[in-house]
Amino acid sequence: MGNTFGHLFRVTTFGESHGGGVGVIIDGCPPRLEITEAEIQYELDRRRPGQSKITTPRKEADTCEILSGVFEGKTLGTPIAILVRNKDTRPQDYDEMAQSYRPSHADATYDAKYGIRNWQGGGRSSARETIGRVAAGAIAKKILASFSGLEIVAYVKRIQDLEAVVNPDNVTLAQVESNIVRCPDAECAERMIERIEQIGRMGDSVGGVVECVARNVPKGLGSPVFDRVEADIAKGVMSLPATKGFEIGSGFAGTLLTGSEHNDEFYTDEQGEVRTATNRSGGVQGGISNGENIILRVAFKPTATIRKEQRTVNKEGEEMLLKGKGRHDPCVLPRAVPMVESMVALVLCDHLLRHQGQCKVL
Repeated sequence: MGNTFGHLFRVTTFGESHGGGVGVIIDGCPPRLEITEAEIQYELDRRRPGQSKITTPRKEADTCEILSGVFEGKTLGTPIAILVRNKDTRPQDYDEMAQSYRPSHADATYDAKYGIRNWQGGGRSSARETIGRVAAGAIAKKILASFSGLEIVAYVKRIQDLEAVVNPDNVTLAQVESNIVRCPDAECAERMIERIEQIGRMGDSVGGVVECVARNVPKGLGSPVFDRVEADIAKGVMSLPATKGFEIGSGFAGTLLTGSEHNDEFYTDEQGEVRTATNRSGGVQGGISNGENIILRVAFKPTATIRKEQRTVNKEGEEMLLKGKGRHDPCVLPRAVPMVESMVALVLCDHLLRHQGQCKVL
């Protein structure tokens, strides 16, 4: 029913934004992996609301509880259940939206599909659902790092027309976390923060682009034809709320080049490894990782719920005016960074286990 992701490393998320809690069931995690609640909590703290002046003021500690699958600090190989309880809920903020549809939100489509919806907040369509993904992503990152030293770093690349200058090959997590907008370009970050605050004061919202790099990726991840690794990454990140675009490597800019300009020529390095002199392919060729850095970008639209009055209709089809209430991010990008990292980690972890299962030497 669309709530489960992955093949060998499978995650199922549950919960609504103003319900009792949200969480995830992780199946297929290898046994004897050392993992603690603190490691998971670190990633959840990067995602949680109320963390700065440019995010939603909702105050949630997002404290995680591991209910099963971990014993004495190590995974058992059995399903891992992680729960985060909702504390700072205000369902009364959404009373008017029980009958009215917020423009560009999921209210109308959920009613059209199910004939019923949880109108308190975004319900299942809320970004609060991503808590389960980020918790699972923390475990996936641990698996990837332990196998090949693979690391995943995402950051805010652009807010509206403000674009940062960042080298994905050497950007660090410390640089990303050095400011509240999670942009490693310090000068651009200041302008981004000012822009988000300005838009927020107007009761409006703004979108942008998150860029992500996966380094030390082993060769061979991905399966033709329908399970190409970039196709699965695209599905993973595009399943995040508010996403509207995806590109990898040269992306759409590659359409402006000729084949001779775009092709990544091969060479053999000092260790005898086949490498590419450029990386316009973004680390993936023929749907399979080639050992170069996987570099991708995800476009996020402006937050749908805003405090400006807009035209809409109610459930009876009557036209009306609606002003959004509740607590919402004027820009989702800073909190989307760990979400993108987590989805990329889930895909690469799943493909790593599949590759090992099919192609490792017996």
